Amino acid sequence: MIESTSLKAGKTFLIDKIPYKVVKYAHQKIGRGGGVVKLSLRNLKNGSLEEKKMSSSVKVEEINTIKKPLQYLYSDSSNSCFMDPVSFEQVEVPISLVENDLPYIKEGGNVDVLFWDDKALSIDIPPKVTLTVANTAPGVKGNSATNMFKPAELENGLQIKVPLFINKGDKIKVDTRTGDYIERDNKS
Repeated sequence: MIESTSLKAGKTFLIDKIPYKVVKYAHQKIGRGGGVVKLSLRNLKNGSLEEKKMSSSVKVEEINTIKKPLQYLYSDSSNSCFMDPVSFEQVEVPISLVENDLPYIKEGGNVDVLFWDDKALSIDIPPKVTLTVANTAPGVKGNSATNMFKPAELENGLQIKVPLFINKGDKIKVDTRTGDYIERDNKS
């Protein structure tokens, strides 16, 4: 058992036989009373975000999860298929758990899959990925200092706003948490 005050970001635990992962943690202590722990949690069964408050004296059951690096193969209407590059074993993860992360993974790309008792719960992707601009209006030279944006379609089909100087074929870095443009990738 683990105390609610020890539930920092990234910890996994059970409440009512449902596995959760802590996204945000805040501890409030008011006056003489006991403290209150405010948690933003990801339900690892259905992928939803939930807010919970609990007393600082509450204990929950900690669970041990394992991250395995797997290679993304494909997705169908209900599952995404990943493969262990060592044993070539294939693992299916329900689309409902990973649908927000899938646009940022290329076929053959590597991701960390979170397992609990041999059951895949979620995937971890990097906070930034490099993608190619598939279609946008021509770039305008000298407009790098303004805060003006134009629509662009990326290689994965995402529609985002990019600065005016970005051209079709440019590689850009995108924040996977928000889907926003970060910067042009100058390594390419």
